Amino acid sequence: MKRLVLASLLAFLLLSPAGAEEKKPVKVSQEDKCPVCGMFVAKYPDWVAEIIFKDGSYAVFDGAKDMFKYYFNLNKYNPSKKVTDIDSIYVMDYYSLTLIDGFKAFYVIGSNVYGPMGKELIPNAKEDEAKEFMSDHSGTRVLKWKEITSEVVKGLD
Repeated sequence: MKRLVLASLLAFLLLSPAGAEEKKPVKVSQEDKCPVCGMFVAKYPDWVAEIIFKDGSYAVFDGAKDMFKYYFNLNKYNPSKKVTDIDSIYVMDYYSLTLIDGFKAFYVIGSNVYGPMGKELIPNAKEDEAKEFMSDHSGTRVLKWKEITSEVVKGLD
């Protein structure tokens, strides 16, 4: 009986959201293409963005702008998925060139720094770095995740 109780408790802890961990970023392969523009993502390692789904599947992008286009129009690009299927989102921090939590990043728009697809949302891990980047590169605004809309993204094209 003790074994059954322990097994049940262990299963509960492993399967419950409290016991779940955020999925780690994927390593982009040479074959990975951006589902929005079709470009090979590995050619642009400084601009990588990723959406990782709860089932372990993922989509990688050649910049945050295309990642947001995909996110805002998931039904077009991946009709079998919903926003609620997303486990984590990663974007490349401009200064450290490391993948950071896309939901917590600070994005600069309107700068004179262009990504592989032209005008881009430039991710920064820290707000003070985003403000410094904005000042140094003629940016117009620093936005948090919830402030980015499909209209903001469309304005970059």
